[in-house]
This record gives sequence, C-alpha cells and structure tokens, in this order.
Amino acid sequence: MSELALQILRFDSLPSTNLEAARRAIDGAAEGLCVVASEQTAGRGRLHRLWVSPKGAGLYFSIVLRPRIPQSSWPLIPLTAALAVHDVLLEGYSLKADIKWPNDILSSNRKLCGILAETVDTTIGRALVLGIGINLTSSAFPPELHEIATSVQLETGKVPGLENVLQNLLLAFQQRYEMLQSLRGGEEILLEWSVRSSYASGKRIRVVNGQAVLEGMTRGLESDGALRVETDKGEIEIVRAGDVTELRPLDVSRD
Repeated sequence: MSELALQILRFDSLPSTNLEAARRAIDGAAEGLCVVASEQTAGRGRLHRLWVSPKGAGLYFSIVLRPRIPQSSWPLIPLTAALAVHDVLLEGYSLKADIKWPNDILSSNRKLCGILAETVDTTIGRALVLGIGINLTSSAFPPELHEIATSVQLETGKVPGLENVLQNLLLAFQQRYEMLQSLRGGEEILLEWSVRSSYASGKRIRVVNGQAVLEGMTRGLESDGALRVETDKGEIEIVRAGDVTELRPLDVSRD
C-alpha cells in the first residue's frame, strides 16, 4: 500500500488550521496536505468549543485525508490519531498518557491534546480533515484552566521541540493510517486503542449529548469505534457522540 504523501504548509498565524485545511480540500487538495500554524486566533475543539492556541506554546495542525475505507469506518480515524499521539509521547518523553473516548489525550487526568475530525464535500469527493492540538509548554493555556488542562512541559519537566514532535507524529500517524486501511486493520486499531485507554472498559462515566444524559459502565467499543455503555439496568447503550466525564465513586465514609 502506498505511503501517505505529505505536503506541509506552514503559517505564522491562522484563525483555525482545520478551516484552512477544509478550504483547500474543497478546492481539490490532495490527501496528505498538512496545515501547521504557530498560533490559532480562533482554534476549535469538539462541540464548538474554543481551543486556546497561543503562539509557540503548542502544536496546531490539520491534515487532509481521503480515506480508502467505507465512510462508516471513518470514526476510527480519530482513534488512529490518538494512538499515534499516545505513542509519540511515550517514546519521545516517557509520558504515559491516557486516551479518553472519543479523542482526547489526558495526563494526570487533565487534557493534554485534543483531536477534531470533520468531513467536507470537495470537488473530488468527500474528504476528512483531521486536526490535532497538543499543549507543549506551560504557557499553552491560561492559569484558570490548570485544573483541567496540562502540557508536555508540566508533565515531564522538558520543553519539547515543536518540529521534532510534528515530524515524529506525522511518521507515527502515517504508519497507523496505513494499518487502518489494510485488511483487518480496523480490528487492530480498536484492540490497540483499548489497551491504551482506561476508558475502554470498566470505567463509570456520564455521557451528555445535547439534552440526553446517560450514565453507566464502559464495556468496550463497537466495530465503528462507538462506545458501549452498560446502564444501571444492565442494558447496553451504543454511544456515537457526546461529552464523556468520568464518575468517581462516592466517598461512603462521609456522614
């Protein structure tokens, strides 16, 4: 299978790397076009949230993909990217992160990296724009977010080189992406994701999707990456979208 041919475009500042990559995809950009920005002035996360992206403090990039797998399997691509991020952090910085479904990377139970996948209709067929934002330094987010966010520097004491992280991550993602599109590749991605994520099975969570709220215990993933949740009634619910929060056991020793 041919390798993902990367073409990297670098910008000093952009509103959003995902928006720039989507614009170029609509105009027919080939798979592998990668948009990197030193800062984002209107960075975006999941559920229309702002992704704080100060200059030089993180890695902010998006890549145009034109997958050769059925679109029903495209939700596996963010999981594939999460594996790449996880392994680059482990191999490069001895940082063993956790993967929160569907696509956050956590350390010390705080957010270190976010992944945003968006489909777009283009002149040569539907494409997927995959955005990844990694907090590299301690200035990647304002002080008021320290309870919920962290960075590679805060977790390891090391200031990672942005270019080094980018190149290692692109290489890792290339390898995982090729695996995904190989025979039984989806099964392999799901297996490896489940090994690296404490959220895969046996974690009590709350899922909020609009007005719908679901609580229960995680019970693995479906073949398309959807999360299986067992409710208190013993029923299995399939979750394909939503905001997941870990529910900690109540302290029963309190009066």
